[in-house]
Amino acid sequence: MTSVVKFADRFAVSSWSLHRALGSTYPYTPANNAQPSRQPTYGEGSLELIDLPRQCAEHGVFRLEICSFHLPSRSPDYIGEFRRAAQEAGVKIQTLLVEDGDLSDPDTAQRDAEWMAGWIDTAAALGAGNMRVIAGKAQPTDIALTRAETYLRKLAELTSAVGVRLVVENWFDLLPRPAEVNRVLDALHGKVGLNGDFGNWERDGKYEDLAMIMGRAELCHAKGRYSAAGLDVEDYVRCVELSTAVGYRGPFTLIYDSRYHEDEWSGILEERACIAGVLESKNESMPAAGAV
Repeated sequence: MTSVVKFADRFAVSSWSLHRALGSTYPYTPANNAQPSRQPTYGEGSLELIDLPRQCAEHGVFRLEICSFHLPSRSPDYIGEFRRAAQEAGVKIQTLLVEDGDLSDPDTAQRDAEWMAGWIDTAAALGAGNMRVIAGKAQPTDIALTRAETYLRKLAELTSAVGVRLVVENWFDLLPRPAEVNRVLDALHGKVGLNGDFGNWERDGKYEDLAMIMGRAELCHAKGRYSAAGLDVEDYVRCVELSTAVGYRGPFTLIYDSRYHEDEWSGILEERACIAGVLESKNESMPAAGAV
């Protein structure tokens, strides 16, 4: 427990990790700007999103990422109420995760970029430090990558103007390998950051590939691999160790996506304890104040 407390600011949790407890989703999409109706995607649930900051604080996690599809409303009243709930709990809104759109599609990229831009005010009103968007889902041709880079550059200018950092993730077909991730980051000259994700590259060469991007990451989705035997500790530890070895010093967002634990918080806290043990053994430093 001592190491968990010592490294408290190195941990965040995503609303995705509580998707069964939350139950409902609200599938916002660029194809339809109307407020989506509630969908009991993962059951009726037992937790309202607005109660999540308090629950985070009760479990000693003081950073929170919010999936866009978990927001029951984007009205100023609701967003303001949620921000106050987070402030009262002492929880920082680390990232708003915009969960749809494709900046590489020649037919819809303009529409999707405009839709993503529409989330910037929501991110700022929440007090989010970052906004993560999907770079693209097309195959990584030079044309598709250039198209995504063009729209990311424009979005980054808009987010920067309101004090929100735009980030992308090693996710979907446009960014399947380190070469494409690094190309996009290089092309944008620091205007867009990287959220590295342990779980998005599950293939041969995973560890070598992650080592080639995690030194540039500002955020990290630390997704644990689970089976009937429980958490794959060897895999999880190796991902954390390689990240710290190449210089990653940001927070680890605990991503739990399994039914191994009846209570999702049990899985989240298991992941936290595992990472805290690695950080303690490596005597890792805390991130600089205000770094993320």
